[in-house]
Amino acid sequence: MTKKLLVLIGLISATFYSVSAQQNEKLWYKQAAKEWTEALPVGNGRLGAMIFGKVNEELIQLNESTLWSGGPIPKSINPAAPKYLAQVRDVLLKEEDYEKAAPLIKKMQGLFTESYMPLGDILIKQKFKDTAASYYYRDLNLKNATSTTKFTIDGTEFIRQVFSSAPDQVIVIRLSANKPRQLNCTVSTQSLLLYQHSINGNNELIMKGRAPSHTDPSYVNKNKSPVIQDDTTGNNCGGMRYELIVKALNKDGAIVADTAGLQISNATEVLLFLSAATSFNGFDKCPDKDGKDEDKIARGYLDKAVKKSYTALFNSHRADYNKFYDRVSLNLKDTTGQINELPSDERLLSYSKGSYDPGLEALYFNYGRYLLISASRPGGMAANLQGIWNKELRPPWSSNFTININTEMNYWPAEVTNLSEIHQPLFDLIKNIAVTGAATAKEFYNMNGWVAHHNSDIWAVSNPVGNMGEGDPKWANWPQGGNWLCQHLWEHYSFTKDKKFLKETAYPLMKGAVMFCIDWLVQDKDGYLVVVPSTSPENDFKYGNGKISGISVATTMDMSIIWDLFTNMIEASAELGIDAAFRDTLIAKKAKLYPLHIGKKGNLQEWNKDWEDVDPHHRHVSHLFGLHPGRQIAPVSTPEFAAAARKTLELRGDEGTGWSKAWKINFWARLLDGNHAHLLLRELLKYTSQSNTIYSSGGGTYPNFFDAHPPFQIDGNFGGTSGMAEMLLQSHLGELHLLAALPDIWKEGQVKGLKARGNYEISMSWKNHQLITAVVISKMGGPCKIRTSNPVMIKELNMKSKKDRDGYVLSFTSKKGTTYHLSAL
Repeated sequence: MTKKLLVLIGLISATFYSVSAQQNEKLWYKQAAKEWTEALPVGNGRLGAMIFGKVNEELIQLNESTLWSGGPIPKSINPAAPKYLAQVRDVLLKEEDYEKAAPLIKKMQGLFTESYMPLGDILIKQKFKDTAASYYYRDLNLKNATSTTKFTIDGTEFIRQVFSSAPDQVIVIRLSANKPRQLNCTVSTQSLLLYQHSINGNNELIMKGRAPSHTDPSYVNKNKSPVIQDDTTGNNCGGMRYELIVKALNKDGAIVADTAGLQISNATEVLLFLSAATSFNGFDKCPDKDGKDEDKIARGYLDKAVKKSYTALFNSHRADYNKFYDRVSLNLKDTTGQINELPSDERLLSYSKGSYDPGLEALYFNYGRYLLISASRPGGMAANLQGIWNKELRPPWSSNFTININTEMNYWPAEVTNLSEIHQPLFDLIKNIAVTGAATAKEFYNMNGWVAHHNSDIWAVSNPVGNMGEGDPKWANWPQGGNWLCQHLWEHYSFTKDKKFLKETAYPLMKGAVMFCIDWLVQDKDGYLVVVPSTSPENDFKYGNGKISGISVATTMDMSIIWDLFTNMIEASAELGIDAAFRDTLIAKKAKLYPLHIGKKGNLQEWNKDWEDVDPHHRHVSHLFGLHPGRQIAPVSTPEFAAAARKTLELRGDEGTGWSKAWKINFWARLLDGNHAHLLLRELLKYTSQSNTIYSSGGGTYPNFFDAHPPFQIDGNFGGTSGMAEMLLQSHLGELHLLAALPDIWKEGQVKGLKARGNYEISMSWKNHQLITAVVISKMGGPCKIRTSNPVMIKELNMKSKKDRDGYVLSFTSKKGTTYHLSAL
């Protein structure tokens, strides 16, 4: 083969990879969005926008992460609650009368959470002589977090570019035409909230308003006024203020402002700056009388931003975003040699019908990381059920922090996909919940430590929800939310080995949760420590003569979460070298926790007794917490329980809503079954149309690649990304398991920059389903154990892996800051 031919082949290969990579880092479409689930999201952690890309009347829907209804929770909610706990425990432990327990438990409920609010809309009405576009294109570029819309009318190309800048805390919209003075449009704003317009000079439109003082959850429909716009408490403690400023800067043409909007005439290019803020001043402060000055905040960001050029704003935005996004890359090679040139919605539909397109899966992985970066930034609010994107006054499930799975799932990709800083807002939320949770522990149970239940919000609600007896106890009275959240504190330390964080943040919060658990656990007749009452969130069992209950004793999920918390706390105490006596107490109590059981069908038992399921295919598989995200069950360490977990998944089936499918991907990956994990990934990526969705048949993925719960919930996106990472790398058992659950269909690929516990950064390439090379960077040093499915060697140590029952293993002591190169033998 000649040298020229080799060069030509190399160029063709490079071109193929370049085009393929671009296709896997961009969502693009040939038409404007008709539905919200076709619009494209941008965000900087605080300001979010959904861009429709319409030609004649563009619609951009806006959110600000601190804009919620309501105000701080009351100091006293249900002081009578503690007297019912002893009665409930007697009924459940001594009488085993689950039916009698339910009305008693309802008497231990508190208030519902508040709801995340939409900020408003930007409308850009363009005036065209000919309204038909001869060319149309819109996209979301994941490489630079920018959305672009292009169309041509009467020979003129019009371009809109939108990004939400974290460094400058504004949304920037650039309107331009490729011919002089062709921009003629009106820019206006509107909101579902109370608002009023004003202007400042000739180029500023201001929208000020107030959020509702209370909003009922979307599933509560008994009140004539589910949205209360005015503060009825009389103390200005419900209903925060908000402000949106839109400022236009032009190079030519004219701008005139009135309360109807900004009138732009005969311009070639216009920059729109969107700045917004609320009066939110913390979870424990009245947002009105003790609120921040929203005008000062919004104007402060705006005044600084408008002094910069578009190029400077964009470059700053891109550099800030890329420092997170560029840490990880995934290439799943399409061995058919085809380049998929379909628009993203058509590509998703084709994939759903069975086409082979691993690049689409890489795109979905990249999109999950993009969404997390866009919805959660250090110093800001945690990502809620919809990230930061919501258009409804009463969004599904209040768009709150649902902490019996959904909020936790949002942050599963944070550490493993190298976005550790993005985890920080969740820790801030946990700190707030721990404060209210201490009050809840005392008022509702007369116990120490802190507790949180099923739901929370910006006000750090921690009480059992249900509106004083209206909620079903199987979800409203579940008190393990805070304990589960604590796992994220330990995981952050496990990945980073940041002892300052462990000592000052994680350990005190974890200890507070443990103190509640010590009080909450009681001893049963067999001497085990059990949880009473106990539920397996949102699920029911059959007992007796056709009776149904969701309330039990020592459910597997509850006991698994406490096992996990105690295990993490014991290890944290040892890592810090403190609290030895307390550690010994925990070790003794952990040994007495009610153990896992295998049922008559070979499945992992969900309840303390081997009850039958009311719904054998229930979407929650909460009792597999010990498999994922916990580490109590694994094929290597506990093969019998891993087999029982597999049987549970087989009995439950692959059906389920979006987030449920995502969790199952992680389950199957932890069972080291990459092919089944991939099967569910394909199901998760099933094309779902907003207008033709049959909600009862489960979820999938909308045209804009949002997760269809349905309706929209963002957790499925994050759970899917996490599941793909788990297929490639696992480290929860104290070893780096490379390509742990690689599916057969991923025959060849590369991944760069994943993180493993112990603060290792991992890059890998594989071919024909075998690891070819890997690069392991030890950021902290220490014992390192690497597991692979094929034999490898470490170049720097001239060490070859040894075979064991489950593959090949390398064990050595890594040096801090050292890079190790692995290659297949």
